[in-house]
Amino acid sequence: MDIAKVAKASGLPASTLRYYEEIGLIQSTGRNGLRRLFHPSVIDRLALISLGQNAGLSLEDIGGMLTAKGADIDRELLLAKADELDKKIKELTTMRDGLRHAAACKAENHFQCPKFLRLLNLAPKKRPIKNKA
Repeated sequence: MDIAKVAKASGLPASTLRYYEEIGLIQSTGRNGLRRLFHPSVIDRLALISLGQNAGLSLEDIGGMLTAKGADIDRELLLAKADELDKKIKELTTMRDGLRHAAACKAENHFQCPKFLRLLNLAPKKRPIKNKA
């Protein structure tokens, strides 16, 4: 498959495919003129890269699991990432519940609402730093 067909099939721009080749995530099988050629199995490899990125893995992490024959999955890394996602889901669920309560709360001042105050205590302790502009 030439690079244009791979780009169309994967939904990735050719520049990304060239970058992935440069860092060793995928390999071309040759050229047809100036166009890189890839084995059709590159589509599955690109899907695996995309899946890993969507799960929050870095390209370096993903590259460490890709071999010439396919994938050598780091199960411990995947379990650690799943634990991180569980923590993030809990944080996001708490945030969602707080927003819904704040939107529906009948209290005149939210800081007088016991449920809202409990939700504030569950929120992550990291606060964004406001820009002084």
